[in-house]
Amino acid sequence: MMRSMFSGVSGLRAHQTMMDVVGNNIANVNTAGFKASQVTFQEALSQTVRGASGSSAAGRGGTNPIQLGLGVIVASVDGVFTQGATQVTGRSTDLAVQGDGFFIVTQNPADQTYTRAGAFNFDEDGYLVNPDGLKVQGWVPNAVGVIDTNTTVADITLPIGQVIDPTPTTTASIGGNLSADAPVATQSVTTIGVYDSEGRAHQLQVTFTKTATNAWDAAGLLDGVTTIDMNGAGAGTVAAVTFSPTGQLTSGNITPTAIAIAGANTMTVVLDLTGSSPLVQFGGASTAAAFTQNGEAIGSLRNFAIGGDGSVTGQFSNGATKVLARVAIATFNNPTGLTRQGNSNFSQTVNSGQPIIGTAGTGNRGTLIAGAVEMSNVDLAREFTSMIIAQRGFQANSRIITTSDEMLNELVNLKR
Repeated sequence: MMRSMFSGVSGLRAHQTMMDVVGNNIANVNTAGFKASQVTFQEALSQTVRGASGSSAAGRGGTNPIQLGLGVIVASVDGVFTQGATQVTGRSTDLAVQGDGFFIVTQNPADQTYTRAGAFNFDEDGYLVNPDGLKVQGWVPNAVGVIDTNTTVADITLPIGQVIDPTPTTTASIGGNLSADAPVATQSVTTIGVYDSEGRAHQLQVTFTKTATNAWDAAGLLDGVTTIDMNGAGAGTVAAVTFSPTGQLTSGNITPTAIAIAGANTMTVVLDLTGSSPLVQFGGASTAAAFTQNGEAIGSLRNFAIGGDGSVTGQFSNGATKVLARVAIATFNNPTGLTRQGNSNFSQTVNSGQPIIGTAGTGNRGTLIAGAVEMSNVDLAREFTSMIIAQRGFQANSRIITTSDEMLNELVNLKR
């Protein structure tokens, strides 16, 4: 049989493989996170009919080798890991990587897979999962509430009914103006809500009473019934508040005696009169008011947002925010060495290298875009061109076989 016929067969097989790759790329043109592949051909082994020879002392020159090629083989089918376009979905759990990183998803910690497809959602147990139920990996707070990104990754979860502990009030800020024009015995009253160690709300009322020029007394009342010892020495129930002739406070902040609260820790609320909006005394109307305090009631999780660094920040009913988890991102020295596992997932191989796990926004991992997914990086113009090349290559190799067959037919007909 003629060598050309077998070369033609190898060409058919190689271009059929090329067409298979092109077809798979085009089929996944709208697959989120899909990475296209490309085929590389290489020459098959050659049969040496005559080896090369060097020049001889008799003046004869050297000769080149005579080799006959035996066709073509597929050298590699490599992934193309260029960035795909970002498609906005509006779903807060969808994530797109703008960079070289991969999400880590797994069914068990010993078998991690990697993906660029970021169509995630929370399941009934609060785990962040992909459409196949594989759990997204990252870091969650430890026993003391700190997220340590130097530890082993774990399943990201937002437990149903998660709450944030209440914060007792320790400081309340009072500012504004106490009227210098007010006659003695004039009162200015302000009230603000504060919280005890169990997160229960109380009303703290502060009454300023003018006692002399540039001098006022501050009296405190909790929930309208409990008189507060405002001078902190147990000798009286009011604290002296004095001003300079230029209207500036000279007596400083007020630290009352600790207040006993039934069922909770004793409560001491420092009245900050010297903050960013200090209490002053000028002519005109009295506008003194308590405007901020640092306590919070218990809060339940209402919403969440995922930042560009992968931080999952919870928004609670009491207005507080807290970082509840952080999405981990992996990179590889040779991403084309990854093995495709189907479902847009990859697994590491000996040639991909070990995953280098870290946070988004560091190294070449890229940043995350919430509410969006990365689309396929298939270039249709390129694929249609490759399709034409594969078709013409297949057609040309088929002509090799038919022509070789005609030559063999002529050989057979010689005996007639």
